[in-house]
Amino acid sequence: MKKVLSLILISIALILSAQKQNVAKKTTVKKKVSVKPNPDLIKINDSIPALIPQKTNGKYGFINQKGKVIIPHQYSNVGFFTEDCNLLNSPNEKVRKYGSSKYASVRINNLDFRIDMGGKRVYQFKDSDLGKCNLPFVTQLFHAYILNNYYGIIEDSKFENPGDYRQFSIYPQYDYLHIMEGDDLKKPMIIAVKNNQFGVIDVNNKTIIPFEYSDIKRNFSWKLARLFEVTKDGKNYFYIDINNKAY
Repeated sequence: MKKVLSLILISIALILSAQKQNVAKKTTVKKKVSVKPNPDLIKINDSIPALIPQKTNGKYGFINQKGKVIIPHQYSNVGFFTEDCNLLNSPNEKVRKYGSSKYASVRINNLDFRIDMGGKRVYQFKDSDLGKCNLPFVTQLFHAYILNNYYGIIEDSKFENPGDYRQFSIYPQYDYLHIMEGDDLKKPMIIAVKNNQFGVIDVNNKTIIPFEYSDIKRNFSWKLARLFEVTKDGKNYFYIDINNKAY
């Protein structure tokens, strides 16, 4: 009787072991699927956005760094794919995600939306959703200085005597200068005008963008996207990077 019971227990153990082996054979290990980057959003220049606003026939859309139209020209106004602090600080937690730099603000038919990089309108602005932006005030280190009707640049902490030319970072010699908003206060970009032509210089008076434009907008394009918005005919504006490459 004991032998029979032992045989039965051994048989059960063998059956269970075989079942576990079969289960193990049938179980497949799930491979991690890597998401391939969208080829249209691959950056050639890492310092500027993957998508850049462009105006054609009075309407705005977005092109990639190769110049391909990714989001059709259908908007009356657009912004860069950057953060929106009003949405990031929204009292409505559900919409805060739309304040990230994955989205851009656009306007169509007098309505404002956030779109994703595929051009889909994912959120329509509501006044009740807008929070407060508590952006700190940052004092510039450099300022324009006018002497004998010409513009130069001074560094506030070092400048005392306009009669001493050595105290100027750039001695007054330009028709106009404007220091652009940027993240690096020690190395700002400066819009300069000479002989009615616009260019960009740095605080060492080095020419960054040649004097070949009829206007360069004094906006936040450099701070937000490291781009300058320029025109050669005074009508059609486009963006250029710090290497003077047009988009």
